Amino acid sequence: MRHLLFALLSITLFGSHLFAADKPNILFIAIDDQNDWIGCLGGHPQAKTPHIDRLAGQGTVFLNAHCQSPLCNPSRTSLMTGLRPSTTGIYGLAPWFRTLDEYKDIVSLPQHLRNNGYRTYTTGKIYHGGYGRKKNDDEFDVVGTGPSVGVRPKEMLVKTTPNPHPLVDWGVFPHQDEDKGDWKVASWAVDQLEEMPDEPFFMSVGFFLPHVPCYATQKWFDLHPEESLQLPLIQANDRDDTPRFSWYLHWKLPEVRLKYLQEANEWKNLVRSYLACTSFVDSQVGRVLAALQKSGKADNTIIVLWSDHGWHLGEKAISGKNTLWDDGTRVPLIFAGPGVTAGQRCTKPAELLDMYPTLIDLCGLSKNDRLEGHSLMPQLKDADAARQWPAITTHNHDNHGVRSEHWRYIHYADGSEELYDMRKDPNEWKNLASNPRFASILADHRAQMPNKSAKPAPGSRSRILIYENGKVNWENEDVGADDPIPEL
Repeated sequence: MRHLLFALLSITLFGSHLFAADKPNILFIAIDDQNDWIGCLGGHPQAKTPHIDRLAGQGTVFLNAHCQSPLCNPSRTSLMTGLRPSTTGIYGLAPWFRTLDEYKDIVSLPQHLRNNGYRTYTTGKIYHGGYGRKKNDDEFDVVGTGPSVGVRPKEMLVKTTPNPHPLVDWGVFPHQDEDKGDWKVASWAVDQLEEMPDEPFFMSVGFFLPHVPCYATQKWFDLHPEESLQLPLIQANDRDDTPRFSWYLHWKLPEVRLKYLQEANEWKNLVRSYLACTSFVDSQVGRVLAALQKSGKADNTIIVLWSDHGWHLGEKAISGKNTLWDDGTRVPLIFAGPGVTAGQRCTKPAELLDMYPTLIDLCGLSKNDRLEGHSLMPQLKDADAARQWPAITTHNHDNHGVRSEHWRYIHYADGSEELYDMRKDPNEWKNLASNPRFASILADHRAQMPNKSAKPAPGSRSRILIYENGKVNWENEDVGADDPIPEL
């Protein structure tokens, strides 16, 4: 009886923290602008990512995972709050969601974990820019090295290409690997693991590359020799059957178009730089995973690896993000560790939004009823388990992509549409939206679009496009439906 009374008193005084040590740790690894050019995803046949591939073999890799927005801030805001961009109205590089009255007190993923007994660590880029890193942001208990290219801009921006934008650059990094920001991010995480962090811990590690400027040292370029380099498969006049409105999503953005890459003889250089940066980041992921293994905590640690959105390298005649095709939305998503079946490859649609509720289930935490994602626990146990929800990506107001297991549907703000059979046409070359044979498929996917479509949140800036009264408004410039698409 005395022991029972002591146990009841302990629970009353300490709550869930009493059994916090029984919960699994979480290693949360983010990669910026990383598309499906990962070995286990097959996005490029010459991708060399042995550490990520090994992690995929140890757990479940989602082959049909997609972001909620093809831009950093709205994507990361969504997955960390559990809310869609169409709910919050956060579509651009600002605002920080804590500045909005409705969301200033929302319980983010790290806060929910802390409320359930976790000590939260962060390094690199998890939220966009510097969001979430200040002490008064109250997102993390321990804040480490911030995101960066690695050296001072005047030393780093050597402009290896003729592209005029100072940051949209790529090529050989004229320093050492140890000078890279991502090396320093990995080193901080390694140091924390060597010092044995308090358990249970949530350690979020965010890598900057292969985001532009896309620089890697020569050793990583040597893995991808220019003479044998394969360029992405493209189809001439690929945009002829896509709506004119599709151009407006990247209307005046600094990322260059395929026409520029070809005329400047830079296409191979960009592709090689992206592959080299991906291999370098993979090596840094390997350093962190090795430190986890060495710490003796690997058996009780859930590992999640993800990217915030995809990236084009010539497909659909462009480079960069900001699109609703698979190249802009498909991302790596891997779970490994306790509760996850090893060696699985899941083709069911998954969303980054699903990570929050999935971690709640994996760790046995209290629920958060406000989340809009759905737990992936059934698929982590059996990759063939049925899933009724598609993956939905939103870019700017009223533009949505719906990705089911076999189809890609896009609905633009002006009502124009695209539909692709991803089994027969994985490159999305033939738009079937105007074919009456697929009317029922179109109807099914239209019905899956978000019910709520919030106007852009106060403080929105950069890359926000609004369509009203037959006109596109882009940074206070009206564009008529028949105005020419600007060339770069």
